Amino acid sequence: MTKAVEEINRHTISVLVDNESGALARVVGLFSGRGYNIESLTVAEVDPREKLSRITIVTSGTAMIIEQIKNQLRRLVPVHKVQDLTIEGAHVSRELALIKVTANGEKRVESLRIADIFRARAIDSTNESFVFEVVGATDKVDAFIKLMEPLGLSDVSRTGVVAIARGPNPI
Repeated sequence: MTKAVEEINRHTISVLVDNESGALARVVGLFSGRGYNIESLTVAEVDPREKLSRITIVTSGTAMIIEQIKNQLRRLVPVHKVQDLTIEGAHVSRELALIKVTANGEKRVESLRIADIFRARAIDSTNESFVFEVVGATDKVDAFIKLMEPLGLSDVSRTGVVAIARGPNPI
């Protein structure tokens, strides 16, 4: 008898919370306390008048685990709304990364060519290095970083995923 293996998928979950001390700690504590991994985490105030913040979490798991995460998030006190943007309709997501490349000669020229293809901007330049800013889907950022590795990639800083549902519905 063959046992069915559930597929593990990446999900982007948007959590609307009160913008108060400890709200982020409670959300993150839920993940760490149950052994769930957070691949990306961003948080920012989205409605100063109502004092609300959006926490965007990218995590992976089986359908059952993702459902457990969403249900447990909904039970937390500061949480107003939980959306699984991956399955609840169209959404837009982006990530920003700063990538430092230390190179000379042809590798320097090649890094500029690749940056142009990816629409990355050189935001800092010295005689020995560039710092590129690239914005896009996580796959685009990953691909850019991978191409910079053999050219002298020396440092990376990433924001994490920010995402929002498409269409007219508010927060």
